[in-house]
Amino acid sequence: MVSTGVALGLTVLTLVAFSGLGLLHSRGRVGSVEDLITARDSVGEKRMTATLVASVMGVWILLSAPEAGASFGIAAVVGYAIGEALPMLAYAKIGPRVRAVIPDGHSLTEYAHARYGASMYAFVLAVSGLYMFVFLAAELTGISRALAMVADVPQWQTAVLVGGFVLLYTGYGGLRASIFTDTLQAIIVMPLLVIAAAGAVFALGGPGAVYDGIVATNPTLLDPGFWPGLQFGLALSFAILGAELINQTWWQRIYAGSDSETVERSFLRASLANGLIVLGAAFFGVVAAGHANVVTAGEGYNADLSFFLLLNEAFPEWLVLAVVLLALLLVMSSVDTLFNALSSLVTADLPRLIDDPDDRTLALGARAFTVVIAVAAIYVSLRARSVLRLFFLADLLGAAVAFPLLYGLYSRRLTGTGALLSSLAGLAFGLAYFPDLREYITAIPIVGANLPVADDLYLTSFAGAFILSTLLALVAAQLSTSTVDHDALSRRIRRLDGSGAESPADD
Repeated sequence: MVSTGVALGLTVLTLVAFSGLGLLHSRGRVGSVEDLITARDSVGEKRMTATLVASVMGVWILLSAPEAGASFGIAAVVGYAIGEALPMLAYAKIGPRVRAVIPDGHSLTEYAHARYGASMYAFVLAVSGLYMFVFLAAELTGISRALAMVADVPQWQTAVLVGGFVLLYTGYGGLRASIFTDTLQAIIVMPLLVIAAAGAVFALGGPGAVYDGIVATNPTLLDPGFWPGLQFGLALSFAILGAELINQTWWQRIYAGSDSETVERSFLRASLANGLIVLGAAFFGVVAAGHANVVTAGEGYNADLSFFLLLNEAFPEWLVLAVVLLALLLVMSSVDTLFNALSSLVTADLPRLIDDPDDRTLALGARAFTVVIAVAAIYVSLRARSVLRLFFLADLLGAAVAFPLLYGLYSRRLTGTGALLSSLAGLAFGLAYFPDLREYITAIPIVGANLPVADDLYLTSFAGAFILSTLLALVAAQLSTSTVDHDALSRRIRRLDGSGAESPADD
């Protein structure tokens, strides 16, 4: 086991270094609330690609991605990789459309209110906010559990340190600080991923020994036609696609890009990079199942820590320390992004709640809400268990609402009522087959006793929610007799500081 003092010292040193860099970069660059929450038109293609990659690469790629591989094998590994690549591909087309329809926008909830009205807005706000908060809590849970396992660092210390330091520079520098530190983290993380992968294979005796260990333990993990693995992998594809399409993180970066072409190219590049990264990370779970004491069901379940179990059993201390640093950088890159995204949701809506707030009030509100988010996420992270399953409920919500929400960017006929009913119907279908809340759902009078058997592999739940809400939204648009003027959206949604100036892009 790595020394607790060494691991804690490395953690603090890394946090101090990146917090200081984020604060220095932001100094003098955050002149208004627009700078704080959108960094509008200021990011060139290289930095945009870097922040898209770094923001996806949370510590979950060392936890929930290997958890899927250890539990369901290579088929789930491929499904996870495809699931992470698809949203970036979708945003390569959606991003330019968002900039064209709502050039002065800030958030997806702001768009939902202007396009669909108050009811759909409230539903989207709840779904998007819950998803990102769960993501945030899961990240803090993951890094806390990982350091507790490899170095016996108390979980509360890790959660408070990471949450506190990241809050320091994101509260001051906003999105500009986050994108800058993301760029640095991506530059460092990519080589560390390669070093960790190569070191792992070497420590286990080479590719042949890795393969033999997996085959000897459970050969079905290497079977691409293993049906439970295929089901779970396909379920992950639907879950991740739906969830990421209602993630405010990406809407912020759509506006931060210097122009529509930059946004499109950056998302396309990130799609390839993210798919390959997750493919490699999830495969480590398969390796761990063949070389460590990984329990994938029942008492003692530890598949979410499969990669770190492998580290503790087979790897030298220098490699463990490299992975600790990697995990810390990963969690910082996603936590600062989520702090900013959640804060921007509320800040963009404050002008409707407060009578003519000035720029200082809006900026203060953004920073105060970021503090509240940080404290709440730290609290939840100390009580969470499986990182992968933390995501599943939020993923289901995203799968149900994603298409009806975004279809309004293209369809002039889909109404707020149609979008909301389509989303709720998809969610109801998904919950009917959702296993994680089974004991609560079946307790509902009359309804509970008539529910179908839960789908333990989630495919029926996630795919059903996404497909049903999509079909119903298409039907609702066809049946509607009213039309919406997309041009009116740009008149309803204006910049918070009243400016229209554009900032120069940089790489």
